[in-house]
Amino acid sequence: MRVHRELMAALAAVLIVAVVAGAQTPTKQPEVPYVPTHEKIVAEMLKVANVKKGDVLYDLGSGDGRIVITAAKQFGTRGVGIDIDPERIKEANENARKAGVTDRTKFILGDIFEADFREATVVTMYLLQEVNMRLRPKLLRDLRPGTRVVSHNYDLGDWKPRRTIKMAMPDGDHWVYFWVVPPRTTEKR
Repeated sequence: MRVHRELMAALAAVLIVAVVAGAQTPTKQPEVPYVPTHEKIVAEMLKVANVKKGDVLYDLGSGDGRIVITAAKQFGTRGVGIDIDPERIKEANENARKAGVTDRTKFILGDIFEADFREATVVTMYLLQEVNMRLRPKLLRDLRPGTRVVSHNYDLGDWKPRRTIKMAMPDGDHWVYFWVVPPRTTEKR
């Protein structure tokens, strides 16, 4: 009987740990595979957006944190990365620590469609076309006019970019798209 009670107590403890761990992990799975952005493309994305010290950069689907970390390290920006994968958030925090920029970077475990990134002056992303298209209304609704938006490889449909840059890389051509959020109008996008 005593062994049975101890076994039941141990099973209850395991169940509690599993429930707590499950509550801390998002229920949604990533919609976009993790593919790191090459450093040359990161540099071009930050260059085309004219990133500078006073900026607040949000990277949507931030992966290992390289865009946020590079902007903080090279330009002194404050940056926030949002990713749905807890392993990527852990990796990004470790990378920020190694780069010495934890005072200017923050990585949030969350869904980009539910996240609040209204304070951004620059938004970067490397998502998929269909994700970009679903995200576009939120970008136009939530971001202040003048906010700079940069996407690696995927555009935003009929929202015409101000600049499109083709980059020849060892694995083929890559594209960097740049927009500025327009003034508010009654026109629906």
